[in-house]
Formats: sequence, structure tokens, C-alpha cells
Amino acid sequence: MSEYHATVSWQRGEEEKFTDEKYSRMHSWTFEGGIMIPASPSHHIVPLPYSNPNYVDPEQAYVASLSSCHMLSFLHVAAQAGFCVDEYEDNAVGYLERVSRGKMAMTKVVLRPKCTYSGAKKPTPDDLEDLHHQAHEVCFIANSVKTEIVTEIIS
Repeated sequence: MSEYHATVSWQRGEEEKFTDEKYSRMHSWTFEGGIMIPASPSHHIVPLPYSNPNYVDPEQAYVASLSSCHMLSFLHVAAQAGFCVDEYEDNAVGYLERVSRGKMAMTKVVLRPKCTYSGAKKPTPDDLEDLHHQAHEVCFIANSVKTEIVTEIIS
């Protein structure tokens, strides 16, 4: 078993009352190795100035985590199949929707991977379907969530 650690830190500003709900939600994520990422709730949910659209929000991080894990899994299965991937880009989109009264959920994430390849062996559309299916099956994050994850392969 492996362990992964993240520290999430927030502090109330001295001038903020807090109980009036007019306080900054900006915070930080610090990961093993020391990298710190400024974070905020989505400005679509918490209005400015209590959020910051230039910071990463949890919903964006969720989509990026799924996309990143799928990419790493895809690179692994593509290499095992003998395909040389030169570039991989995914413009992933997550959909936050109301699932019941008072509850919101990230109900769907659409991955749109586009790859370039070199070498004599190039994947066919059927190969790509199979490789992305394999990648989805072994992706740790995809195996950890109930969100529908769709892969739309971009050629």
C-alpha cells in the first residue's frame, strides 16, 4: 500500500468577521516535495472577492487528476504495445450538476486526448479504442470515483 499526503491550509484575515460569510476562501495546497499551489473555490460558485479565478479550484483539480492519470496509464499501455507516443494533449472537461436537492456532483468528465506518434508502428482507430479502454481500466483515479468518464479520441 502507498500513502499520498497533501496539506491544505487556510487562515482567516484579521479584518474578516467570518460569521457574516464575507471572508476569503483562498488557501494553499502543499504536496510532498514542497510544491505549493494557490487554491480557491470556483468563482462560479463563490463570488469575487471571496474566490480567485486565477487559482486552481477543487473541481479543476479533479478533472486534471482524472486526465493526468488516464494519460499516464495510456502512455504505459501504448509503450507496452510498441507504439511510440511523441506528444499527448487532453482538453478535458468536467460537468458539475445538481444530483438532488442541496447536492452537487461532478457527474461526468470528458477526456479528449490527442496524440502524435513516430516510428514504423502507428495505431489504427481500433488500436486507439483498445489502448484508451485499457488505460481507463488501469487508471487508479478512474477506479476510485463514480463519475462517468468518457474518452473522445481526437485524431
